Amino acid sequence: MPELPEVETVRRSLAPELEGAVITAVEVRHPRLTRRQPRHRDFADRLTGRRIRRVDRHGKFLLTRLEGDLVWVLHLGMSGRVELADPGEADSPHTHVLVTLDSGRQVRMVDPRTFGFVAVLTPAELEAGPLGRLGPDALRHLPTTRELAGLLEGRTAPIKSLLLDQRLLAGLGNIYADEVLHRARIRPQRPGGSLTADDVRLLRASIRPVLEAGLRWGGTSLDDLAYLLPDGRSGGYLQRLRVYGRAGEPCRRCGAAIDRTVIGGRSSYWCPSCQR
Repeated sequence: MPELPEVETVRRSLAPELEGAVITAVEVRHPRLTRRQPRHRDFADRLTGRRIRRVDRHGKFLLTRLEGDLVWVLHLGMSGRVELADPGEADSPHTHVLVTLDSGRQVRMVDPRTFGFVAVLTPAELEAGPLGRLGPDALRHLPTTRELAGLLEGRTAPIKSLLLDQRLLAGLGNIYADEVLHRARIRPQRPGGSLTADDVRLLRASIRPVLEAGLRWGGTSLDDLAYLLPDGRSGGYLQRLRVYGRAGEPCRRCGAAIDRTVIGGRSSYWCPSCQR
């Protein structure tokens, strides 16, 4: 699933094209993509004719703010991606939503597994949905060390699972949580409440550098190429990952073999030697 660096990369790619544009036409080819819209037809009705004010993001959600105090929400799910296409350009397979701008360019939602979704919501609808329950953004509004310690205090769940809980901190997913824990030298199985003050300080200090590194390289495109940038390029962070997907390979810090375990139903990659 695309995580914060991937969604922020998409946001930065789309913003120059979308901001100030007027949406002239909307086509929904697969109704499952609008399942989070209270009324299916509202998606096209609310988008058509609106001017785009700003392309924003919170955690893994792309938020395009429209005139009239509406927000176009896009979540990429497990396999979704956004394409920018010229008029007449052939559709990619599994293109399910097409939004045409007054320039003639199209924003296309491509999603083979249809786990992603789009919706255009009022402020009240936004607050009542998943976005209303999100924690602070892990890049823009990272909690202080003291605040983070308070969120983890008394928690018995593994720290890896807590980092994936979007209600605590929005934006980290399986890839970057493993990378953060390796950088902080913290074993992913440790209960969140067992972290010392020094552990929490190192954990917090590791989050932004890992996310910023992902951003510098355009995010992480795995071998399935489920995530691509809007212009079709793949993200280049895969070869720079320290632990994720590297089971049996040497740790880039100490040389010990990277291990793989399952925590909360998710694969977790870590170094048994330097993560304690």
